[in-house]
Amino acid sequence: MKRIAVFMLVLLVVLLGGCSSTPDNPNLILATTTSTQDSGLLDVLIPLFEEQTGYVVQTVAVGTGAALKMAEEGNADVLLVHAPASEKALMEAGWGKDRMLVMHNDFVIVGPAADPAGIKGTATAVEAFQKIADAGATFITRGDDSGTNKMEISLWGQTTADPTGQAWYVDSGQGMGATLTIASEKQAYTLTDRAT
Repeated sequence: MKRIAVFMLVLLVVLLGGCSSTPDNPNLILATTTSTQDSGLLDVLIPLFEEQTGYVVQTVAVGTGAALKMAEEGNADVLLVHAPASEKALMEAGWGKDRMLVMHNDFVIVGPAADPAGIKGTATAVEAFQKIADAGATFITRGDDSGTNKMEISLWGQTTADPTGQAWYVDSGQGMGATLTIASEKQAYTLTDRAT
């Protein structure tokens, strides 16, 4: 984690290295995912970045879809999101500059210890999703157009199940931290990034 933090700090310093020691406009709006915010990474990186550059970072933690929309509307200076296809589309539409891969994360399916759908030990996420649907086991979706939600929809699309409108498929409309809390309270499954 420390190596990632140092790398991110170095990357941000390099990206803004051409800036004067005292920026003309020191305010920088960072639109990032709730997953990144919930990981605690920004609590380490932002103070270091501000100290090194003179910028003041205002963080707005939303789903990837909302962060991309902020960029389109000119309401964010920097994005830290995780939906490569959507990011590339944003760039191709002319709404961004200098897209860089700065880190990666992976996704895991979490659920109740009792494992009512019997997904423990399944070979693939698609197989696990199919078992969840077949069992009618409660699944909490973020439903917020975030990168995690986009991945979840992609996985459902590879199954024979359509969870939309099913009683066992519950839309939290929340960020990752809140969705995990809801899944825990309801003894349900959900898809999450490993860092959160």
